[in-house]
Amino acid sequence: MSVAIGEVSASVGTIRHDWSLEEVRALFAQPFMDLILQAQGVHRAHHPPNAVQMSTLLSIKTGACPEDCAYCPQSIHYETGVGRETLMEVAAVRECAARARAAGATRFCMGAAYRAPKARDLDVIVQMIRAVRELGLESCATLGMLTPQQARQLKEAGLDYYNHNLDTSAEFYGAIISTRTYQQRLDTLEAVRAAGLKVCCGGIIGMGESAQDRAQLLRTLANLPEHPESVPINRLVKVPGTPLAEAPEVDAFDFVRCCAVARILMPRAHVRLSAGREAMSDELQALCFLAGANSIFYGERLLTTGNPDVARDQALLKRLGLTPLPHEAASAGA
Repeated sequence: MSVAIGEVSASVGTIRHDWSLEEVRALFAQPFMDLILQAQGVHRAHHPPNAVQMSTLLSIKTGACPEDCAYCPQSIHYETGVGRETLMEVAAVRECAARARAAGATRFCMGAAYRAPKARDLDVIVQMIRAVRELGLESCATLGMLTPQQARQLKEAGLDYYNHNLDTSAEFYGAIISTRTYQQRLDTLEAVRAAGLKVCCGGIIGMGESAQDRAQLLRTLANLPEHPESVPINRLVKVPGTPLAEAPEVDAFDFVRCCAVARILMPRAHVRLSAGREAMSDELQALCFLAGANSIFYGERLLTTGNPDVARDQALLKRLGLTPLPHEAASAGA
């Protein structure tokens, strides 16, 4: 079935959960300027046009992950130089969250290298969540797979968001990960939603996937029963020692297209520039913002990989006339 560009344009900006692959591919196939114009229109209809939601990500437990995700320096399957660190103490996490808040972050995300968290560790993480919430920050966690009971426990602790990325399309997934199925990721998302948590879920661009894989990933996210409130668009960070260390570079315009299509498919979500931003020029980031990205990770590290420092981010936002999204607005949206 072929889909005319005009047919796609007619539905742009509406909240849908029934996108066909042909429709999503038609969005990608538009002339770049037309796609950006559509995405910016959707963005302005659903979000403050010149505001960016600021998040900070802290690795609360690093390394020794049993999974074999081909992009991840924390996997025990690869020699990447990342050491093994035990779960941080609650007081240390609270101190990091306080610094993030002082620097302008409104959401504090905690990541742990687990396949799934153990009960004793989850009890400590519950205390971390409460400490972050006491500072007036939104809280987010990414801890691997969750059972429905664990998701409810995190919700009761006050967690706002749970991050669990799909990474890529179901069809390409097996080339990247063998230790966890795609369905297991979807099951965790279902458990998170059922517990009443907000969802942060996106993918990684540049792992050798095809254009169709990118379309399928975004289609899967858009066709979930509820759209994720946050959609991280990661650009692969090629870490020596991982199987993807020599992956080909992603075309910059293709990356911007992914941001634009995500914005169109999920109008109310925050589309976040996540991993890989350290290597992006200011001009590329500006194009991503123009395409509808309106959230960034803020700080010098993302788990174990680099990120632009705070001063560079502040200078870029000032040059573009962008302002941090206030906490109240962030809570009301995504």
